Amino acid sequence: MLATMIAVAVAPAVPMTAPGPNGPLAGTFVDAGRGAPVVIIIPGSGPTDRDGDNPLGITAAPYRLLAEAMAVQGVSTLRADKRGMFGSKAAVPDANAVTIADYASDAHQWARVLRQRTGAKCVWLLGHSEGALVALAAAQQPSGLCGIILASGPGRKFGDILREQLRANPANAPLLPMALAAIDSLEAGKPVDTSNMPTPLLRLFAPQVQPFVMDLMKQDPTGEAAAAKLPVLIVQGTKDLQVSTVDAEALHKAQANSEMHLLPNMNHVLKDVVSDDRAANAATYADSSLPVDPRLVAVIAEFVKRSR
Repeated sequence: MLATMIAVAVAPAVPMTAPGPNGPLAGTFVDAGRGAPVVIIIPGSGPTDRDGDNPLGITAAPYRLLAEAMAVQGVSTLRADKRGMFGSKAAVPDANAVTIADYASDAHQWARVLRQRTGAKCVWLLGHSEGALVALAAAQQPSGLCGIILASGPGRKFGDILREQLRANPANAPLLPMALAAIDSLEAGKPVDTSNMPTPLLRLFAPQVQPFVMDLMKQDPTGEAAAAKLPVLIVQGTKDLQVSTVDAEALHKAQANSEMHLLPNMNHVLKDVVSDDRAANAATYADSSLPVDPRLVAVIAEFVKRSR
């Protein structure tokens, strides 16, 4: 424990900014020292902050804990708030008026700032969940990037994954017909009338987020994985309730030169869950005292050190 405390102490967390469209993007840099690989952690869906928390009930701090654990392994990280949210609120007037391409542009802005600060020739992008789509999009313009890490990343179209998630929870049965019809409509590029939509579905299909959801549904993760010219690491937990090993295997199959690791018991917030009980799994989403899966940290650290 003392060795860990010392390692974290020499890797201070400091605020950083990068240029945004209308104002700065804000993040936290954990510096593991001169010459250390540099990884940008790209957050998942919704109002997820730089630590991986979300006002909708996620307080597990997976990105903060991952950054701290990576520092112990000699890897620097940058984790940032999305444009228009939290510390990056001034970057755009409307956080919902975004696309995956916008987020990919922000990732490149961070890469430029970090290369200037650290002297690194290139930096890594680690996309978690929806962030994996951002990493894949950014990798289509590989300049300044060492490679990409896809953690719990979708390997199918978003609409297909959303249908699977909704059907997997028996409590959603009364809402399924309306939800599935909304997905069909958005996939076709047609807005959905939410005037008579039950409150639980409004989180998914609120009018203000529908343009972004339509853009999300256009993304082709396996196509972009196949086109990637950079090293690709795919990491997927077997206890993930939101993204499955099917997705990881699809990405791996699409990119023949990728490396894939399936981590037994890791769930979507990168924590270990031994039980198959959904409630026990969901409870970890609010528990920042649980560390991230140590195998995840080891796999990422080994990959970025070996592949640079």
